[in-house]
Amino acid sequence: MKWISVYILPGAVLQSVMIGGGYGTGRELVEFFTRYGIAGGAYGIVLATVGMAVVVALSYELARRYSAYDYRSFFRVLLGPLWPSFEILAGLLYLLVLAVIGAAAGNILESELGLPNAIGIGIMLTAVVVLNFFGRNVVTRVLTVWSVALYAVFISFLLLVATRLTDAFSEGLANASSAEGWSTSGFQYLLYNVAGLPVLLYAARAIETRRQAVLSGCIAALIAMIPGALFHLSFAAHFPDVLDEAMPVYSMLGLLGAPVLTICYVIVLFGTFIETGAGAIQGFIERLDAWRAERGLVPLSRTKHAVLAAGLMTFAGLMSTVGIVSLIADGYGTIAWGFLIVYLIPLFTVGVYRLRQ
Repeated sequence: MKWISVYILPGAVLQSVMIGGGYGTGRELVEFFTRYGIAGGAYGIVLATVGMAVVVALSYELARRYSAYDYRSFFRVLLGPLWPSFEILAGLLYLLVLAVIGAAAGNILESELGLPNAIGIGIMLTAVVVLNFFGRNVVTRVLTVWSVALYAVFISFLLLVATRLTDAFSEGLANASSAEGWSTSGFQYLLYNVAGLPVLLYAARAIETRRQAVLSGCIAALIAMIPGALFHLSFAAHFPDVLDEAMPVYSMLGLLGAPVLTICYVIVLFGTFIETGAGAIQGFIERLDAWRAERGLVPLSRTKHAVLAAGLMTFAGLMSTVGIVSLIADGYGTIAWGFLIVYLIPLFTVGVYRLRQ
C-alpha cells in the first residue's frame, strides 16, 4: 500500500538501523540518557526526538527535490566537491556500528546458549550477506516487518517491568532525578544517529510531495525513538545499578524471571543486529550503483553486492573484539561532532537555501 511506503517504511528502516548492538541492548541508552537520571534522560530523549524529526523531514524533502537517494548524490547537493568528507566519517561510523552489533551478537549467544563468540558473529555475517544479495526491496520489506515484532517485544518488556517490579519501578519514577549534561548528551546522540540517515535515503523513494516528506520525517523520528523511551523508563526499576551493566536490558530480564520473553528478546534483538548490518551496507551499495550509473555502467551484480557485504562484516567482526562498552563510550561520542560540521550545519544553511530556491 502506498501510505506504508511513504509514511512507515522510511521510519522502519531508520529504526532498524538505529536499534543495533548499543540501542537494543540498552547500553547506548544508558550511556547517553539514563546516567543523567530518569528525569534528565527523559528530557534528553525528547530533545533528540524533536531534533531528529526536523533533520529527517528536511533531508527527505531535499532528497525528493533533487532525486538524491544515495548519500553521494545527496552530499554533492550540500557540499559540492567536499562531499567525500561525509563518506569518510560515515565509513568510520558504520564500521563502528557493525563492530558493536558483532560484539553484542557474540555476547548474547555466548551467555544464552553457551556458543563461542565467533559463531554468533558468523551467523550474523551470513544473514547480512544473504539479505544484501537479494537487494533493496527485500532489505526494506524485512526491516519493516521486523520492526513490528520488535515493538511487540519491547512493549511487553515494559509492561512486565511495571507489573513484576512494581515497587522498584514506582519508586524509581517517583524519585526521578536530573543531572547536568543531559542536553549536551541528547544533542550528541542526535548527531551521530541522524548522521546515518543519508545512507538510508533509498527507503524514501516513494515520497512525492513536501507534505509527505515532513510528515514522514516526524513519524520516522517517533518510530525510531519510542523503543528507546520505553527502555529508559523501565530502567527506573533498577536505577542506579543498571548504569554498570554491559547489556542493561538483558540483565533486567534476569531480574524479571521471564524465560519466554527472554527467548523472544534474544531472537528479536539478534534479528535487529542483522537488520542493522544489512540496512547500512545497502546504503553503501546504493552509492556504488549510482556512481556506476552516472558513468554508463551497469550496477554491480548480486554476487558482488554479497561479496562487498561479506568483506565489511568480516572487518567489523575483527573490530568487535574491543568490547561493546568501550566501543560505544569512546567511539560514538567522539565521531558525533564531526557530523555537525559536515551534515547538520550544511543542511540548515545550504540545504534550506536550495529548497527556498
